[in-house]
Amino acid sequence: IILMMALINNGSPAQVGIKRSYSDTIDLNSKEVVCIPDIEDPERNELDYISLTTHREQFGSNPIEMNWGDPNPQRRGPVIATVKHGGQRNAIGAHGGGYCIYTALAVAAGELDPNHIPNLNKTAPTDDFGPFQSWKDPKQIVTIDPWGHLVTDVFGPYLQKGYDIRPTIAVTKAHIDFPEVKDSLRTGRLKPDGVVLKEDGQSLVTKAAIEPVWFLPGIAERFGCSEAVLRQALFKETNMMYPELLTRMDIKLFLPPIGGLTIYMWGDPKTIPDESVPLTVRVHDECNGSDVFGSDICTCRPYLAHAIDECIKTAQEGGCGVVVYFRKEGRSLGEVTKYLVYNMRKRAEGGDQASEYFNCTRNVAGITDTRFQAMMPDALHWLGITKIDKFISMSDMKYNAIVESGIKIVERVPIPPELIPKDAQVEIAAKVHVGYHGGSAYAIPTENDLKQVKGRATSEY
Repeated sequence: IILMMALINNGSPAQVGIKRSYSDTIDLNSKEVVCIPDIEDPERNELDYISLTTHREQFGSNPIEMNWGDPNPQRRGPVIATVKHGGQRNAIGAHGGGYCIYTALAVAAGELDPNHIPNLNKTAPTDDFGPFQSWKDPKQIVTIDPWGHLVTDVFGPYLQKGYDIRPTIAVTKAHIDFPEVKDSLRTGRLKPDGVVLKEDGQSLVTKAAIEPVWFLPGIAERFGCSEAVLRQALFKETNMMYPELLTRMDIKLFLPPIGGLTIYMWGDPKTIPDESVPLTVRVHDECNGSDVFGSDICTCRPYLAHAIDECIKTAQEGGCGVVVYFRKEGRSLGEVTKYLVYNMRKRAEGGDQASEYFNCTRNVAGITDTRFQAMMPDALHWLGITKIDKFISMSDMKYNAIVESGIKIVERVPIPPELIPKDAQVEIAAKVHVGYHGGSAYAIPTENDLKQVKGRATSEY
């Protein structure tokens, strides 16, 4: 039985290969007259029956043009990834990353109308970001839609036509209540100023939530493979969840079912692109056990807390502090894999030794790390960062990725040794041994040294 799909159009079906005409508009940056496509009416489709995939140039297939990296957002085109405009979609996947499954459950349960279009009134960003020079380079940002927070502004004509365009970035403000900041107040490391840091220990931040939007040709170039090889790997390793990766080579955008990232900013975000204003940055990868629950087997929460202190101090000095928080649990191997590795480490013959720290991960996962920091700097380029004065990280992989992307780093700041939990000495010794930057605070251990660094025994649990 072959499952097919009929897209029922209320209007005339879009023609394949239609040549769009152009009208005049004003470039947001240069103010010179440029041309943008006249906007076609959106399809208003009802899913009658199901197709396993779609094909290029089939009847009804006419994706909205996407010119990634074009400095004019209307000429570049919006990201269309909702089910309402099937033939006009220009992205594979669905909004919300892994949360799209919960959307499906809500529809299946009859709790959500699949035809609902979000009311975006009064949802505009609290702060302005961009456009920056990096937004105009199709190779500089390939994992984020830089215009994702401005859809109601720059894609207003599409919205007025009736297109369902979803923001992939949201910017708001918040008060952060972090216990370690209150500890720093008590010890005198931080002092309240009433603007960045309140007397009660709350700090004021601007924060941006970002969902990934991948430009597949750019991703492939970052990893040194062909776009075809990348598409095939994504198709196979997701157990063939996205056949359009193979059947729609004309669609270059992919919304992967992964977690996104959040950027927390202390101080005035407008100063971030200004190289004359101090900027402190930490790029932090999610660790639920430590970040949220305080597990002492790693340095994640202590280093995050130290970074927040440094960000607050920089903001109080007139600069800005930035923490980019990626949802990459367990080095992107996942929390189940991480816990299996913990068990192997603790049950190893001879105990939990720093010398076997990475080997245990490799034995379980086949690899030690899948975070692939080559994609990470995109978030920094979205902010318009060109120079970081204080980089709160020891990671050589993060440092190299950032510098190779064209951002200057003045100073690398390791975690103070007194902040490292006892059971995390294994981790820090193993990482410094393989190249993590410890500065003058950490001596590079030898192979014999690593064997002497041991974590908590299983009998202590």
